[in-house]
Amino acid sequence: MQYRVMQCISKILTIDKTLIYLKINIIARGVDMATISRENAIILWKKYNTDAGLLKHAYAVEAVMRHYAKLNNEDEDEWGVIGLLHDIDYGQFPNEHCIKVKEILEKENIPYEFIRAIQSHGYGLCTDIKPETVMEKTLYAVDELSGFIVACALVRPSKSLDDLELKSVKKKWKDTRFASGVDRTVIENGVEMLGTTLDDLIKECIIALRPATLSLGLNKIN
Repeated sequence: MQYRVMQCISKILTIDKTLIYLKINIIARGVDMATISRENAIILWKKYNTDAGLLKHAYAVEAVMRHYAKLNNEDEDEWGVIGLLHDIDYGQFPNEHCIKVKEILEKENIPYEFIRAIQSHGYGLCTDIKPETVMEKTLYAVDELSGFIVACALVRPSKSLDDLELKSVKKKWKDTRFASGVDRTVIENGVEMLGTTLDDLIKECIIALRPATLSLGLNKIN
């Protein structure tokens, strides 16, 4: 009996040590995350990419991620950085997209949470890493949609998001010839993951993108 009691005590102590270890590492990772500023994220992105169009897309996804972080009472800077870096491997390694990013970001000492979130946006296309957190599901849902909405604005006479409305985006959505490279199924899957509607996601993305208008190469009319 005494032996069994000692075994139980030993297991409890082991569990406590493990929890302490995890807490220390979580705190350490939190410090690391806080040091990744937007400016440093852009510098890091430019270290691996030169394509101006891809940078505009990074700014678009950043803007939407920051918007959704605010809606969810989460860290806007953290979500924004993940949006900025989500395609960092695409310029040099398009055939290893969402795969090569792990090697790149580990070398740059980027936290695991960032890397996993970024890899998960390729779920079902180029990775088997399923989005699990709200942040990961949001990135998965808004990545291609943000590009689609910018494309909708670019073909308008105003070339602006200021006068872009939901009905205009939905009209283009139904036209499969428009922005045919956008996988609408991925966006629909993201909508389901988030438990929202396509209309609401589009409306929020338009709102989110408007403050980033100039960095996206669009016109400001309001």
